[in-house]
Amino acid sequence: MSARPTIADLVRFVKHEARLIDEKRFDEWYELFTDDAYYWVPAAPGQTDPLLHNSLAYEDKLLLRLRIERMKSPLAYSQRPASRCLHVLQEPDIEKADHEGGEYLTRTPFIYTETRNDDSQRYAATAWHTLVWSQDRLRIRLKRVDILNCDAMLPSIQLFL
Repeated sequence: MSARPTIADLVRFVKHEARLIDEKRFDEWYELFTDDAYYWVPAAPGQTDPLLHNSLAYEDKLLLRLRIERMKSPLAYSQRPASRCLHVLQEPDIEKADHEGGEYLTRTPFIYTETRNDDSQRYAATAWHTLVWSQDRLRIRLKRVDILNCDAMLPSIQLFL
């Protein structure tokens, strides 16, 4: 990448991030996040605050690490057999590009499918990535996933949207 990311770099990063999840390369995925990062899945449409309202997920980097380690454990009953997933992404839109501040916001509508045994779940959602340019690379400061029907009775999502 150049001294600052191009639009193509931002798009490639978002696609790569989804691929790491699909391929269960969770340790590599984890390294995409800044130390102060959060992964947030709101529980209500239009939710503006993860602390004043329940969320489906609001995890800092430590909680992400714990979830990854749990999924690797042979004692994780919910992962016998292991879940599989696939993201089908639309082209990410660049909503904000602050080259001086080194912060970027992308919006990516997608369809997510997760399967385990005969069970299959599908979700329509939008991923919002707040990316920062740090040490000559992009990293995720916040990943927010707005599931279209987030306020419905949802089964347990095992992997990461």
